[in-house]
Amino acid sequence: MVAKKPRIVIIGAGMAGLTAANKLYTCAGSKELFELCIVEGGNRIGGRINTSEFGGDRIEMGATWIHGIGGSPIHKIAQEINSLESEQPWECMDGFLDEPVTIAEGGYELNPSLVESITSLFKNLMDFAQGKLIEDGVNNEELDYCKLAAKAADPCSCNGGLEKLSLGYFLRQGLEAYWSSVKDQEEVKGFGGRRRKSIEEAIFAMQENIQRTYTSAGDLLTLDYTAESEYCLFPGEEITIAKGYLSIIEFLASVLPPGLIQLGRKVTKIEWQPNEQLLFDMENGGGSRPVKLHFCDGSTMSADHIIVTVSLGVLKKGIHDESGMFNPPLPAFKTQAISRLGYGVVNKLFVQLSPVNGQEADDFNKFPFLQMVFHQSDSKLRHPKIPWWMRRTASLCPIYSKSGVLLSWFAGREALELESLEDEEILDSVSTTISSLLSNSPCHMNSNSHDLCNGNVNYVKGCNGRELKFKKVLKSKWGTDPLFLGSYSYVAVGSSGDDLDSMAMPLPQNINHGSNASPPLQILFAGEATHRTHYSTTHGAYFSGLREANRLLQHYHCIGV
Repeated sequence: MVAKKPRIVIIGAGMAGLTAANKLYTCAGSKELFELCIVEGGNRIGGRINTSEFGGDRIEMGATWIHGIGGSPIHKIAQEINSLESEQPWECMDGFLDEPVTIAEGGYELNPSLVESITSLFKNLMDFAQGKLIEDGVNNEELDYCKLAAKAADPCSCNGGLEKLSLGYFLRQGLEAYWSSVKDQEEVKGFGGRRRKSIEEAIFAMQENIQRTYTSAGDLLTLDYTAESEYCLFPGEEITIAKGYLSIIEFLASVLPPGLIQLGRKVTKIEWQPNEQLLFDMENGGGSRPVKLHFCDGSTMSADHIIVTVSLGVLKKGIHDESGMFNPPLPAFKTQAISRLGYGVVNKLFVQLSPVNGQEADDFNKFPFLQMVFHQSDSKLRHPKIPWWMRRTASLCPIYSKSGVLLSWFAGREALELESLEDEEILDSVSTTISSLLSNSPCHMNSNSHDLCNGNVNYVKGCNGRELKFKKVLKSKWGTDPLFLGSYSYVAVGSSGDDLDSMAMPLPQNINHGSNASPPLQILFAGEATHRTHYSTTHGAYFSGLREANRLLQHYHCIGV
């Protein structure tokens, strides 16, 4: 009688799942040792990586950036497979290298020195929160803002709501410290300090909106301050992948034989054996596979080990559904970590410019890398037709120099709102917003306003008064997609890096009942939300897939690297 090979089933064909499969399949001798399978609920591979096309350009609907090229495994793979160069135009975002144009609601191009001073303050506060060494050139006064803000957000000194432990609270305390130090300086006099303060606050809010898309936290008051210093970034520039992020996914999957990846196989329930039952079966010679997967079509599959790579959003839903994703339910340490960690929604909106008045498609004047500054909620100067969800985005810019495709990012409530809107409503809202920002309306500020704005609002660098028309939109919908229910994880107030470690722990937990019996690994967990220092990134997902593959290889005394 031939002994059965251990069956390993990986749930999800995204970065984590395919990395694990790639490692397990290519490890010496593994083909003879394991029976390997990937089940994917969707009709494509890639997960939250989804390269597409729009307006003739290659774009990313999901993961976009290689966050630092120094030491990044994603960058290394992209180099090896020559994915960093392409003849087809792609979402390279080279506009970020240029000086951004910052326009305030009403049509005022803000003085770059004013924007830079607040941007620098925000960056220094973020660098301080993340534990980075403040670069030479930052004066002691700015360092003092950071220290005062940190003291206010210190858990030992905080009294009251949990929001005081948040990154959002820390940032606002830093802004308040800045205002306290400059209120009597000569440069503020004659402005009607209140007016300048409101503009500075609006610029600061723009930076907060950018940070929300980086973290997926819909409100920075929900983002834990102390966890920021644990988050790791690779050194070097941040770049996009010319041939698309999907080229990395296809490379990882290319070694797998046909049929190993099964699409359209959505798992609805995972049955597993708790320690006591498993030990009873082992002691009584039970030989059945301990994990049973149920699929949406009613079919089932048994496995010795499974690697769960579904999103944190799916896990959150799974532990709260009445039917439950796991039977028996996950242990308390796991469900508590799932509940406490944050998981948000970030969506991208692409809009295509249309030629008007006889313009050729390639004859667009350069649309600027546009940063948008809006009046605060209590201002009487707010344009009544700019919708609330547009006010919470920070920029609209070409995906490469002179492209007719523009991109804007949305997080939190406005990202979900975007998903619910029809294309025509989105086009009207974008047109209204841009018309307000690029208008020729007179400056509503006092006679000293030239110190705050450039005065030449006729502008708009490159547009030269030509009519702008948007003809087409494309948006991502990560929040309502049942296979993801959001974008990526963050450490919420009330959570910590320990919860990310708990996410990574396999089940059942190893126990000692006075015998040499060691319960085999049944459920292993991978994905960006299981990596303590690289959560929310594709390379974090990659590392987690390697980690779990190596865990199984070591379990079977294979060589894992």
